[in-house]
Amino acid sequence: MNNRYEVLMLTVPEITQDETKQLETDFDRLIDKSKGSILSFERWGKFKLMYPIRGNAYGIYFLVRFESPTSVLKELHDFFVIKLHSIVMRHLISQMKDDSLVYQRPKSLEEAPTSRDMDAFLKENKMEGLLPSGGEREGKKRGPEESRKKESAREQDEKEIKSTEQ
Repeated sequence: MNNRYEVLMLTVPEITQDETKQLETDFDRLIDKSKGSILSFERWGKFKLMYPIRGNAYGIYFLVRFESPTSVLKELHDFFVIKLHSIVMRHLISQMKDDSLVYQRPKSLEEAPTSRDMDAFLKENKMEGLLPSGGEREGKKRGPEESRKKESAREQDEKEIKSTEQ
């Protein structure tokens, strides 16, 4: 009897379309060999990670759902660890409890709202106090007085560093 499983994969952010197609083909071949079937193979998109993994601050998530006998799980784990170690940074295999394939996918960085969308959202929800003041978001240049203060503070810091070194 075949069980339903899902695999959530986190790949390196530099994965190419060719590597993605090869990943899907290899995964499909492995599941077909075990008399199973792929239900869905989705690219969720690029996300900022909570902490760096293998030196990467970002990663691309894929969700694969399939039906297969339990015997394929060991082979699938080895497939990720041995063959795809340079592409897949993390993977998680879970058995699905119900027959539902419905889920709420979070928005990726590619789908994230732009700054204009955020400004409109804040205004619509009466949160104008959170909007940056005086063109901070546009990269407003400092005036001459602000530049002098900044330079003076920097010189003071350098003097303190030199005095502690002596």
